[in-house]
Amino acid sequence: MGTYLNPGNRQFFRALNSSIYVDKTEMVLYLNSVVNTEQMYVSVSRPRRFGKSMAVNMLCAYYGKGSDSRGLFKSTRLSSHDGWDINLGKYDVIFLTMTDFIKPNIPLDESLLKMQRLLFRDIKKAYPEIDYFEPDNIIQTMSDVYSETNGQFIIIIDEWDSIFREKKEDKNGQSQYLDFLRDWLKNKPYVALAYMTGILPIKKYGKHSALNMFDEYSMVHPMQLASFTGFTTEEVEDLCRQYGRSFNQIREWYDGYEVSDIIPPDPGHEFLKNTGKTPEARKYALYSPLSVVRAVSTGLIQNYWNKTETYEALAEYIRKDFDGLKEAVAVLIEGGRIQVDVSGYQNDMTTFRNRDDILALLIHLGYLGYDNGTGEVFVPNKEILDEFKASTADDAWAPVFESFQASEKLLEATWAKDEDTVAEVLEKAHDQADNKTYNNEAALSYSIRFAYYAAQKYYTIIPEMDSGKGYADITFIPSPKHSNIPAMVIELKYEKSARTGIDQIKDKEYPDRLVHYKGNILLVSINYSKTIRPDDKNYKHHTCLIEDACKNSV
Repeated sequence: MGTYLNPGNRQFFRALNSSIYVDKTEMVLYLNSVVNTEQMYVSVSRPRRFGKSMAVNMLCAYYGKGSDSRGLFKSTRLSSHDGWDINLGKYDVIFLTMTDFIKPNIPLDESLLKMQRLLFRDIKKAYPEIDYFEPDNIIQTMSDVYSETNGQFIIIIDEWDSIFREKKEDKNGQSQYLDFLRDWLKNKPYVALAYMTGILPIKKYGKHSALNMFDEYSMVHPMQLASFTGFTTEEVEDLCRQYGRSFNQIREWYDGYEVSDIIPPDPGHEFLKNTGKTPEARKYALYSPLSVVRAVSTGLIQNYWNKTETYEALAEYIRKDFDGLKEAVAVLIEGGRIQVDVSGYQNDMTTFRNRDDILALLIHLGYLGYDNGTGEVFVPNKEILDEFKASTADDAWAPVFESFQASEKLLEATWAKDEDTVAEVLEKAHDQADNKTYNNEAALSYSIRFAYYAAQKYYTIIPEMDSGKGYADITFIPSPKHSNIPAMVIELKYEKSARTGIDQIKDKEYPDRLVHYKGNILLVSINYSKTIRPDDKNYKHHTCLIEDACKNSV
């Protein structure tokens, strides 16, 4: 055994002998199924404290030659399955923790050269008889071993993404690093399995990745590894029974990460055409493992997150001045959910184009949960809520929460059909804005949506919904958790009248698209008049009309 080649089973032995051990060994069954297949490239991303190191230690113990780990695995869940030991001790395992090599003040070339030399030293000790052609080149070294012995390697890389945290601005170094990994791993006969783990998914450039051979198992889409991403409800219930702890308290503080093990096929997929339905995904409610272990072992139900990362890690990102980001954070803190497009995020710590990219990063850091069925993010539990509250406690956030309260008031007034209050709140929001007027109806639409941003807590908001006869300006669809509140259709007018908007909603039959909410739909028309004179007895820029949709109109 060496430092990096076949490091042995000592770390896994320690885990098994810990007072609290949650058995995740069945994860090996899935990895065995992809060894020496086109799916043998596995990239697992999870937040800190979610058991990444525990998993890699288990894999080193299982696959590594010379570990003699049969006795350790005999008492685990894995051994209850037929053929569980098919790959036990069969491969040379290379295990690297990239933070041991990649440092902020060391050039990447030096780091990679040192890593390759240390690997060569271990490999030469294991295979001294081989005539190595180029000791400083790990690709050539492993090719030499394979050509002489026909033996393959399993390569395990922990903290694979450290370069994106330690060298955030070194774009050339990041690209060089990704190219190195690709050249080392892709289409090499000496590789039986490549398993990488880190916080971030694989770096993308546009829609593509230099490591496109990897399948990614992330907090957004953990796929077949969903149940191994954190502690499941059943595992936490079992720990609470063993230690006499309150499961309800543990759940309130540390539960909330919702994942499923299947990505539904695209609408045109043959499975849907043939069956008319999507396959059933198993849903898992995941808990933060380290927090659960500490709470169960000590009996202290508290925030353990900031013992490993201060709230500054969160504050750094939510301070960024992307359009609507701070308002979105206010909605999330108040218990709301927000739809997010995660597809554009480039999977690094610096490339942010909009608020969705920041929110996507916070999913991978563990600060937000993600529902891959609805595409919504949310604050998962009380522990994370504490982090958000600490990160937004300074005076700079006071106006944001004041605006949120005004937005809540606007929403409640709309539900109550209090037209005067709706107009009054919109007038105040307009007066406080940097832009004191609207240039057109599009600008009015943007401002009204912003004024109603608290509605994201209760609704899916659809701008320009097609009714078949026209487009409703803004449509509010209640979320499943708030099915008792009314759906709303909002029509905006500029230098016309609120009555014109209500008439248009009815003429174009906008509510017909909301048949599921028949009898519980509000029609809202908001007009803005720039030219009204201050001495007019009806002086008010905004006017509003709110009516119930006729029950026979949908």
